[in-house]
Amino acid sequence: MIVQVTRLTCGGFVFAARMNHTICDSLGLVQFLTMVGEIARGASITHFPVWQRELFSARNPPRITCAHHEYETQHCHKETWDTHQMDHRSFFFGPREIATLRNHLPNHLKNSSTFEVLSACLWKCRTIALGLKPNESVGLSPFITARGKLGLQVPNGYYGNAFAFPMALSRAGPLC
Repeated sequence: MIVQVTRLTCGGFVFAARMNHTICDSLGLVQFLTMVGEIARGASITHFPVWQRELFSARNPPRITCAHHEYETQHCHKETWDTHQMDHRSFFFGPREIATLRNHLPNHLKNSSTFEVLSACLWKCRTIALGLKPNESVGLSPFITARGKLGLQVPNGYYGNAFAFPMALSRAGPLC
């Protein structure tokens, strides 16, 4: 991690920080820089930095308890994809749009989180847009943070890596 402060002749300053993701993730960097800012202002520190990487050590002895599709080399292949013809756009999903999506869910899924509702919708729409055959596999691999998750006990102030990219895998037919 590199931190640089440049003082400007007008009295202002430029603060720059560079980090390598092997040190910390973005949420950890925010926590760490917040603490540095509190020290610089002379304010009370809300969360002291915690560096307990052993919290995320592998089991001893290691054991695999479920399939990890995120480490497979190929989940969905389509030789006819032309990435130059793909369109990239931004969409806003506010409370009204999320409520509209929830209205299309069966009753037993209406209490799903906003993340689950939006991820499922985008996964389905992308799969339809790609025109996959019903038996082709298609995956969804979102960024998931371990911070604040029950049972994981990531301490406040931990600024190391605390994320994963798990994969949900489905056949295109049932998904669509």
